[in-house]
Amino acid sequence: MNREDIVKDWLPRYTGMPLEKFGSYILLTNFDSYIQRFAERFDCEVFGEDRPMKAATNDTGLTIINFGIGSANAATIMDLLSAIDTKGVLFLGKCGGLKKSTEIGHFILPIGAIRGEGTSDDYFPSLVPALPSFKLHKFVSEKLQERNLEYRTGVIYTTNRRVWEHDQEFLSKLKRMTTIGIDMETATIFIVGHYNEIARGALLLVSDVPTTPEGVKTEQRDKAVTASWGETHLDLGISAMTDLGKRGEQIKHFRY
Repeated sequence: MNREDIVKDWLPRYTGMPLEKFGSYILLTNFDSYIQRFAERFDCEVFGEDRPMKAATNDTGLTIINFGIGSANAATIMDLLSAIDTKGVLFLGKCGGLKKSTEIGHFILPIGAIRGEGTSDDYFPSLVPALPSFKLHKFVSEKLQERNLEYRTGVIYTTNRRVWEHDQEFLSKLKRMTTIGIDMETATIFIVGHYNEIARGALLLVSDVPTTPEGVKTEQRDKAVTASWGETHLDLGISAMTDLGKRGEQIKHFRY
């Protein structure tokens, strides 16, 4: 089997959804609740209840996938999406806010990401920047502005570490890098998207402020964030990617 054969076999294997059911515009998320809300809104079938990744596609050809958590899963789904004619991918994730200007409930549209996760090193040398596709982010920013929603731009630090909040050396490093937020997937999605020549972006919801003891994420706090802002987060993604599909504009970066 060549690479094309593998990804065409593995995308349905991981999601339970046949290749012909995938749309060309993709929403990626970590949250089952987003999949369920999407399916209820568009009355569409959810595939992959018994697979690692759930997926659904609405009648306009927009697909949503819950790929799981972490950079390894992020790299896997961005590789597997090369099996189809993927025209654009938007990641709807959560992140920890690292600045006073990033409060819980704010949205972040990252202008880039620092590759602290290691996974992306298997795709490009460490000096290659992890960047989104500018034109895709332009569509997302328009949707935020239309709703008069407050959002931030800046650089995200992506890490594989899940428990670091009391590591003072790590916290000091984050401060020196002046990053606006921290997550576990954004840099990987940007880099592997670049590797596979897939236009990509991310709209992150600030779910916690992990640099303060009272701001560390707990299950209860995370549920409160999802209840308050999850619907808006998902709706922004749906609106931006649907509009992008209707306009049919070229958003892919030139190769460099």
